[in-house]
Amino acid sequence: MDVVSRNRLMLFSGNQNRELAEEVSDLLGVSLGGLESHKFANDEIYARPTESVRGASCFVMQSHTKPINDAIMEQLIIIDALRRASARRITAVMPFYGYARQDKKVLPREPITARLVGDLFMTAGADRLVSVDLHTGQLQGFIEKPFDHLTALPIIADYLRETIAGPTTIVSPDSGGVKRAEKYARRLDASVAFVYKRRDPDKHNESAALEVSGRVADRHVVIVDDMIDTAGTVCNAAEMVKDQGALSVRIVATHPIFSGPAVDRIKNAPVEEVIVTNTLPVSTDTAQLDKIKVLSIAPILAEALQAIFMDSSVSEIFLGDNV
Repeated sequence: MDVVSRNRLMLFSGNQNRELAEEVSDLLGVSLGGLESHKFANDEIYARPTESVRGASCFVMQSHTKPINDAIMEQLIIIDALRRASARRITAVMPFYGYARQDKKVLPREPITARLVGDLFMTAGADRLVSVDLHTGQLQGFIEKPFDHLTALPIIADYLRETIAGPTTIVSPDSGGVKRAEKYARRLDASVAFVYKRRDPDKHNESAALEVSGRVADRHVVIVDDMIDTAGTVCNAAEMVKDQGALSVRIVATHPIFSGPAVDRIKNAPVEEVIVTNTLPVSTDTAQLDKIKVLSIAPILAEALQAIFMDSSVSEIFLGDNV
């Protein structure tokens, strides 16, 4: 009996940031997989694929956005359902990796929750993880199975190249992000600076910018971070470089969390533009603000998922900037 291989690519999406998943599915030329999903009266989540997945390469996309615990749990349940339905290979695609900042112990008896989240996905049945611009690259080391780290750098750098004309400095808002700033600087032929900041380990989402190391006077400044949560860090850095004579200030971040006072801080910050991607959904009112520019990460996600499905190189897509 002749057996013909019928490996299929199937893309499923949770309920968080479904618009991004639809963009990716259009670029891949596939329809989103059918999924029955709802909550019971006590808020337990139920999810079941409505078509056969036997022997298929399944990608499950979910942005870990508010309510973040529901988003993670729904993705885990979908993966478990696919595993039990005999999917050939399951890839968890999380444009934003929830709990990524809890990747080390700062105070005694703290959890390392980023590792816990990775373990949950492996236990659920994921064969591979995919995420975009992790808070720190060490997260890949928490996972025993393949972990593809993508970056929004090519899309954002192309936009900046078309927008800025003149001497440019890429600024990291803290010393830990200098490597990220250097990658942008190479793409844009710019110099690098960083802000020395102090953070109280007992107070989350609070920091103080103290000093800029590097040249920012009479230059266009781009402050680069992986995420904007309450926007305190990047807005403090913007005020500091503006006070030191920057010609213009722009803020770049892949993940627009925009918690609490973030939008008001951005409105009042001395910046021309805040450039983010749609790894997390941005409300219509926020996206329409003059200062905020939302770029789509869908082309990069689609190209990477196609490469994974075809067992070809993912790093070649990013010229090595994804490590």
